Amino acid sequence: MHTKMQQEVWVVLAFLLTATALIAYTGADLTVSSYFYQSGGWPVGELFPWKLLYRMVRYPAFALTIFGLCAAIYGSFKPKWRPWRCQGIFLVLLLALGPGLMVNAVFKDHWGRPRPRDIVEFGGTRQFHQPWQPDINGTGRSFPCGHGSAAFYLMAPFFIYRRTKPAVARRWLAGGLVFGLLMSYARIAQGGHFLSDVLWAWGMVHLTALVLSALLLSQRGSVVYSNITGEVQEI
Repeated sequence: MHTKMQQEVWVVLAFLLTATALIAYTGADLTVSSYFYQSGGWPVGELFPWKLLYRMVRYPAFALTIFGLCAAIYGSFKPKWRPWRCQGIFLVLLLALGPGLMVNAVFKDHWGRPRPRDIVEFGGTRQFHQPWQPDINGTGRSFPCGHGSAAFYLMAPFFIYRRTKPAVARRWLAGGLVFGLLMSYARIAQGGHFLSDVLWAWGMVHLTALVLSALLLSQRGSVVYSNITGEVQEI
């Protein structure tokens, strides 16, 4: 991994840890969620457009991934699309390893942090846990936010275009962040996740994208991929 990419990884990790510490110190997880808990329920989260966002979040992520898969396959046969072979693989792997494996399969399914709507403070029966405190029973599914990670995945083209087309990259980054933040608002308003859950949903996707882009999208990563396939290609 390039030195610059390593620095970016450390910067993101430092931001995540610092923000998590501040959220814990100030009690922001409970405070933010309390704004949406009204009369024993979470009415804001049931309103338009938050309910719609909850239902549609997977479709943009799947559409971008399917495009990546098609581009990777098409690039194997069409020379003009050959650069998109690595880029398409990047899009597919990012969804599979970020929101798929890291967020949902590894943490969300096993960490066990109770959701806001499940804890005593908001009418539930479970005790509040900080994000670094896994539940022994492992039955909670709050940390991190799966829907948020799928929304933040739309940042993916930023990592593809950041060096070649900075203006395009910034638009994708802005769009992915806005969509992710809107989805995060919806999930907090629905009592499904805490503020720190959506923070780490973004962080895990961003860190996965940084590592994958270093392996697949950099010049060195392209050479490694070419050696594996037995071909020489330009990226």
